[in-house]
Amino acid sequence: MIESLLVANRGEIARRIIRTAKRLGVRAIAVHSEADAELPFVVEADEAVCIGPANPALSYRNTEAILAAAKSTGAQAIHPGYGFLSENADFARTVEASGLVWVGPGADAISAMGDKINARNLMAAAGVPVAPGTTEPAADLAAAVAAAAEIGYPVMVKAAAGGGGMGMGVAADEAALRTEYDKVRAFAERMFGDGSVLLERYFPRVRHVEVQILGLADGRVVALGERECSVQRRNQKLVEESPSPAVSPELRSRLLAAAIRAGEAVNYRNAGTVECLLDPTTGEFFFLEMNTRLQVEHPVTELVYGVDLVEEQLRVAAGLAPTFDPDALTPRGHAIELRINAEDPKRFLPGPGAIKTWVEPTGDGVRVDSGYVEGNTVTPFYDSLMAKLIVSADTRAEAIERAKSAVASFELAGPKNNLPFFAELLENQEFGSGDYDTGIVSRMR
Repeated sequence: MIESLLVANRGEIARRIIRTAKRLGVRAIAVHSEADAELPFVVEADEAVCIGPANPALSYRNTEAILAAAKSTGAQAIHPGYGFLSENADFARTVEASGLVWVGPGADAISAMGDKINARNLMAAAGVPVAPGTTEPAADLAAAVAAAAEIGYPVMVKAAAGGGGMGMGVAADEAALRTEYDKVRAFAERMFGDGSVLLERYFPRVRHVEVQILGLADGRVVALGERECSVQRRNQKLVEESPSPAVSPELRSRLLAAAIRAGEAVNYRNAGTVECLLDPTTGEFFFLEMNTRLQVEHPVTELVYGVDLVEEQLRVAAGLAPTFDPDALTPRGHAIELRINAEDPKRFLPGPGAIKTWVEPTGDGVRVDSGYVEGNTVTPFYDSLMAKLIVSADTRAEAIERAKSAVASFELAGPKNNLPFFAELLENQEFGSGDYDTGIVSRMR
């Protein structure tokens, strides 16, 4: 096993990785910005290094500062968490070239999946279903208009280098396409340094279902079930659950087989997620993207399969076998995750601030992965995620009831927060039925 691990991230996910590292006897090293000096992940690490000011470009995305911290602390490996540099192939290559262990997939796999057009083409060649769309970037507006006419409206306009729900727009006709194309291209150039744009068929009623994969040290790729991620605002997830209430055993078999083929197509190692769009009417699914990292929502898979995915990541990176039998993976029960964000529960606009009260719910089947404690301040410099409330039970109905109780007992004051939204959602008949899609939040508003 790796002996010392630098966590190149912050907040909730850094704290969560550190927890597993310390349980395994691995020396945990935190890096942090000046703004995060008082957060729990810094306090709980065995060692911590300040790597720069609040601006992520000067701290959490600062490759030189992170590598210098690794060298000064004698770190053996680097875990990037999610976001920041986690899907940066150049960073992965630099880490390995520096003689450190990279706790993630190989740089080539990151590169292959980082370009959405290249990823689509690779998946199609591997026999993974893809939605009708472009096989190369739309070079200009005229090319986009021609492609949309062939695909058929409505179309999704997407940044080829984007991810995490960013850099997307929907065009119902040519007039809208002209607006969305320019908007997405400008956003992509500003955010990703790459203005390439692709077009795909847009499905007005669709579910977002993803499969957790793990590329093992021996070369095999295994799938640890699916997660339902259709409760979203601005194309970004708010709630995830496993298993998906929309997936039958027959569909699950097809989904998992396709996800394994996707991983095998790029010789995938370590944890990753194959995201798909599911047409609830026909049962057809289409490849959306592959996230070459640990996902925010990984805890629901952990609770259903009884594994610690961070531990499995470390074992793969160290060349060790998994803790479980890949041929005997058995899911049990149901798990739901709610993302507790510092945001207005109606319009979902960020609302940072000092935390005056923070009392987490407890009890059987209740888990809270948090990045803050009472007295901390949620700053405007980073993502609004404060904590993840995860519940598990034998059935979905029982998990929903447990989630209602946990939300009601979560005491949080100071920053704006979306707990009232979750209280509303958990009473919503559409959500309760399990027959919902990505439009559920807009219908609630």
